[in-house]
Amino acid sequence: MLSIDAVVLGATTYKEIKEARKEQQKWRQDEEKISVAIRGGVNKSNWRQENQLRQHEEQAILEWLTTIDYAPQQSDFISRRQTGTGQWLLDSTEFQLWLTTEKQTLFCPGIPGSGKTILTSIVIDKLITQFRNDKNIGIAYLYCNFRRRDEQKIDDLLAGLLKQLAQALDPLPDFLKSLYDKHKHNRTRPTLDEILQALESVATLYTKVFIIVDALDECLATGSHRSKFLSGIFDFQEKSGSNLFMTSRHIPEITERFRGHTSLEIRELESDVRRYLDEHISNLPSFVERSPDLQEEVKTGIVDAVDGMFLLAQLHLDSLSGKSSPKAVRTALKLLPSGSNAYDDAYKDAMLRIEGQLLDKKDLAWQILSWITCAKKPLATSELQHALAIELGESSLDENNIPQIEDMVSVCAGLVTVDEESEIIRLVHYTTQETTGRLKSGYGQTNFTTTPHITGATTLAKLLHLSQKSTTSSKKNAQVQASIQALLVESEQYSQIYPRKMTGLHLAAYFGVEKTVQHLLGINIPNEKDEDGRTPLSWAAQNGHEAVVKLLLVNNAEVNLKDTLYGQTPLSWAAESGHEAVVKLLLVNGAEIDSKDISGRTPLSLAANTGQEAVLKLLIEKGADVNLENIYNRAPLSYVAENGHEAILKLLLADNADVNLRDTWLSRTPLMWATANGHEAVVKLLLGNNAEVDVEDNSGRTALSHAVITGHEAIVKLLLAYNAKVNLEDNNGRTPLVVSFKIDLTPLSLAALKEDEGVVKLLQRHKK
Repeated sequence: MLSIDAVVLGATTYKEIKEARKEQQKWRQDEEKISVAIRGGVNKSNWRQENQLRQHEEQAILEWLTTIDYAPQQSDFISRRQTGTGQWLLDSTEFQLWLTTEKQTLFCPGIPGSGKTILTSIVIDKLITQFRNDKNIGIAYLYCNFRRRDEQKIDDLLAGLLKQLAQALDPLPDFLKSLYDKHKHNRTRPTLDEILQALESVATLYTKVFIIVDALDECLATGSHRSKFLSGIFDFQEKSGSNLFMTSRHIPEITERFRGHTSLEIRELESDVRRYLDEHISNLPSFVERSPDLQEEVKTGIVDAVDGMFLLAQLHLDSLSGKSSPKAVRTALKLLPSGSNAYDDAYKDAMLRIEGQLLDKKDLAWQILSWITCAKKPLATSELQHALAIELGESSLDENNIPQIEDMVSVCAGLVTVDEESEIIRLVHYTTQETTGRLKSGYGQTNFTTTPHITGATTLAKLLHLSQKSTTSSKKNAQVQASIQALLVESEQYSQIYPRKMTGLHLAAYFGVEKTVQHLLGINIPNEKDEDGRTPLSWAAQNGHEAVVKLLLVNNAEVNLKDTLYGQTPLSWAAESGHEAVVKLLLVNGAEIDSKDISGRTPLSLAANTGQEAVLKLLIEKGADVNLENIYNRAPLSYVAENGHEAILKLLLADNADVNLRDTWLSRTPLMWATANGHEAVVKLLLGNNAEVDVEDNSGRTALSHAVITGHEAIVKLLLAYNAKVNLEDNNGRTPLVVSFKIDLTPLSLAALKEDEGVVKLLQRHKK
């Protein structure tokens, strides 16, 4: 192999390679990997900083793909498994063939409530356990959920698979970073084709890939999302050789797509149902626990009635919890519904039990069911607790009125459950909403599944009443994420976590409800601060509510008040969010244009960092200083170069931004930040504006060193065209050419991994 190197790169390069390899072997004998990095020219502090930067960037890329995390759901579902259940599936011939053979599909249809989701979690757990130490095996899974259809469209689902396969790799693949860089400047999402291409590329980094999808029937069917998803995933399988495991209800259009593939019906075995009953029979009255014979009667009666429907066993067991004598239990067992109407009858019984409770408990149950059914997204337990606690006629939220989770679940007669890992409170099954929706007439509050606006409007009225009665605000962290539901706001732009001491005026300003703001200004103080020191004007400015901002300013809202969390003024928030009209309005009303926050960031630097071109142009026109530095001595140009905002860079350069300003963090210039992140167009602009080429950072590295490390041949060419010196040594005596050896790669292996053989040849020519 060394002779090949010599032929390709010449004797001089061969000599350097040989010397570098000898030095590598010495390092490996003396130090572990981190020591190699340190001896290779990166001191411990810088290595940590760079590693943290890399991890931060990679996390941002993964979150950009999708924010949905399926791991908590997997933890919830597998925790509900009774020991030994589902073993029949793992032992089946069909599953073993799927597990051990490439490019296999196993489709597992089942009736509602047959335990498909728990069995899916068992399959996932089996794969994770078996291949835990094999980094060459990729595993990704999805739990489709009818309540999350809006966030589980085809691109969301495929991005979820891509995220899981990518995050198991260290570092993230370069092609994924390039895809992110392509979109981040314009804040755009990857296209479906780009996601599929990236998914195919990431699969090539594994020797085998397993894809598991539960509840295809709950995937959005409108707009052909489900059909397109299946087409995309089958095409991916064809190209990658991956193995697919999928479950669904018996729906003809889904079943048809799996014609010709291995199919295995999901149907709970009697032994699995008995295991569940063994585990939960202690929930029945104590007289059942004291009688082994009665326990056996209960188990046998339920097993005979459910006919493989696991959910039905759960509902039947819950229906016995309120019985007061052995005779009552035996009578109920004889009347347990079975057959095609079993679910209707079981749910009807649960609703009758709700109706039979004391008035307070009954009302609480129907409120809970109303909220869960009508919420536009899954509700956390704390969200629902706060929504239920708000009282019309009270001037503050009384923490003593917050119901306990156990009581909330208890009054709902088995129709509601809590996922402990994710702390989501939900209906026990999606059939609960389907069935109770048909049976709702005559039970509880009028048609609870069709009155989301009644529940929401009532809670909104309560929230506003709190602010009208008094300026006293909630003492509890208004994590009343439920207030998003109360206000019936569907836009994803709004956060759902609010600081304490938020008044009704804060909320109305946050959402831009102009008439409500006008009404509350006669009651609330316009400059009142929440726990983070933010005023109503601050919130309205951040969210771009021009009319509300104008109204608050007319009513003497202070334009330059800083919050205590970040030290930002309303102008800073508006500039960062790109609200040009609001920025203009605030400036006209005396906003300080160069006000700094606690990190030393100005409105201009915040706008530059987030790519707000129109706002930046406006601020420059109004006289904002483009060279003001933050606490790390980084000016806006530094961040713009790092992020690759070419258009904004031009604006700053046109206003005489200092092109060679060095920060105090890593002592880098804008040119170094641009080369380290591969922004060729930005590098070209900086060089054309007299950026110094051979300046060294605190590691002694030049822009050329950074370009070599990251393998950007085009940038190396640019720098060499501007006479970058190839023989400058860093703090550890390394030239750019030798840098590649010190990071544990020869020029040829570096070229193979990064496709930058041209970089090595370029450096070799210039050295000669």
